[in-house]
Amino acid sequence: MSNTAVIHLLSPLLANQIAAGEVVERPASVAKELLENALDAGANRIDIEAEEGGVKLLRIRDNGRGIAHQQLPLALERHATSKIVELADLEGVSTLGFRGEALASISSVSRLCLTSRTADAEQAWQVEAQGRQMEPLVQPAAHPQGTTVQVSDLFYNTPARRKFLRTERTEFDHLQEVVKRMALARFDVAFHLRHNNRSIYALHSATDEQSKARRIAQLLGDEFMEQALPIDIERNGLRLWGWVGLPTFSRSQADMQYFYVNGRTVRDKLVGHAVRQAYRDVLYGGRFPAFVLYLELDPNKVDVNVHPTKHEVRFRDGRSVHDFLYSALNRTLAEVRPGDAVSAPASSQMLAPSAVTGVMAGEFAGQNELGLRDSPTEQSNISARSFGYDSRSTVNFSAPQSQAYQAFTAPLMGENTVAETEIPPLGYAIAQLKGIYILAENQLGLVLVDMHAAHERVMYERLKTAMAQEGLRGQPLLVPQTLSLSAREIDCAEQNAQWFNQLGFELQTLGEESIAIRQIPALLKQAHAADLVQAVLADLMEYGSSDRVQAHINELLATMSCHGAVRANRQLSIAEMNALLRDMEITERSGQCNHGRPTWTQLNMTELDALFLRGR
Repeated sequence: MSNTAVIHLLSPLLANQIAAGEVVERPASVAKELLENALDAGANRIDIEAEEGGVKLLRIRDNGRGIAHQQLPLALERHATSKIVELADLEGVSTLGFRGEALASISSVSRLCLTSRTADAEQAWQVEAQGRQMEPLVQPAAHPQGTTVQVSDLFYNTPARRKFLRTERTEFDHLQEVVKRMALARFDVAFHLRHNNRSIYALHSATDEQSKARRIAQLLGDEFMEQALPIDIERNGLRLWGWVGLPTFSRSQADMQYFYVNGRTVRDKLVGHAVRQAYRDVLYGGRFPAFVLYLELDPNKVDVNVHPTKHEVRFRDGRSVHDFLYSALNRTLAEVRPGDAVSAPASSQMLAPSAVTGVMAGEFAGQNELGLRDSPTEQSNISARSFGYDSRSTVNFSAPQSQAYQAFTAPLMGENTVAETEIPPLGYAIAQLKGIYILAENQLGLVLVDMHAAHERVMYERLKTAMAQEGLRGQPLLVPQTLSLSAREIDCAEQNAQWFNQLGFELQTLGEESIAIRQIPALLKQAHAADLVQAVLADLMEYGSSDRVQAHINELLATMSCHGAVRANRQLSIAEMNALLRDMEITERSGQCNHGRPTWTQLNMTELDALFLRGR
């Protein structure tokens, strides 16, 4: 028998190097672990200094509690920690670190020097350990209260690992991202980052909303803060606060998404699914939202011990967390109105009195709304002409769809009048451009509206409201479809039977591994019932909820509203244009069409003056 087949204990060095493979991937991984330790030590200022992307040198100094002299060697041992003692501590852990592996793993693949001093110590002490020389050396040193950890020559003794490192620029970008995530997590802590003797960040502690916003602007850019909505919602022991980017401030990749659970940065599938659902109706295809969000809940209701790097968490009640996140974000995005974006006109750019004489006198008060709100003469056949698009085409809808159309084409409750003493957010129409755009004047300057996109959103939201009020009607299948499922899927279907019934489905269990689909939602009669049910069950098992049925229905309603919306080259009267502007101001999500494209934009007087070099 060869020696490799003999069971033996690993050496401490090899065990630490194996652990380092899970924890230490690159300089950024080292920075993450050391920054977490500094924050757990109660530091309110952290200085990070790096050379050559952090590979040659990474030095992190904090002003936290420090480590006692006699405990310095123990701090470098595996599974040595001050943060948990028993299992109960782990189940409700509130610190960022708790495994007790970071320093041991880092010291096994680098040259590590740790200097620390506690508040009651007469002097600081220093411990050194490097790679194969695992015996720590402790000696006196000079240092204020707190701790400095210096990591040099990362992977110097594991050449194979060092080969996987990227360029200095790439490694530093990863390290900078780690610092950014930590700085967004802890506004009360000052962060200073230097690379190759050049200052990158100098972030002071932020204690009020204004200074927090300033820090976010420093880290993510002024444009994010200009295009972000504040959110702070608390319900059933869950609190979500932070900033969510408007759909118009979307990204080509998910590079501006920061989500924290009790101060810990996480990348969680459940969270990602809830966010995608909330943005689904307003985000352009293939784009990603931007956000900085903080979820706070009882530490006992979330398990953070599911991944070596602690990037993932597991919620005790995933469904309630998912539903809370989705409803909070969905409501925040839905409540955005045009007036929210242009509610603070620049004092120096107010309109001249002569510019608003006609409209301020109530010229368009009580106007009809696009002339499109007369109920159709036939519920089963809605002509193209009555909805303002190309009269050569006609769209036929079933009775339930026609009833929904009738609901949203009916006049809204109340009159659409505007106070004579104030200009509405989107102002008043002054012209139509090329049969496509509405030009309007408001207090800030010029408003341009894509009339088809805007009307499409208005109709879509009314359709959804009508459908929600009517409910989803079921349509029995002439021949029930049999679907083979696993025992786990059958259990899921039975547990959610009432939910399926509300959506218009009727499912019947035939045995341990099959069900019969006897009824599906009437609006989805053309859909493949078996595939849809199976996809919904997959979502329910993974996320605790599913929006696939609603998504299919919304797709149909979006198609209906797209065909029903006023078409390009349709000449609108001033009254019709103003009616559309007023509808936009009271319609949810009116800033984007059903496909996520913007419906309007603002050019203020400063921007217009710049185009003509006025004031220069």
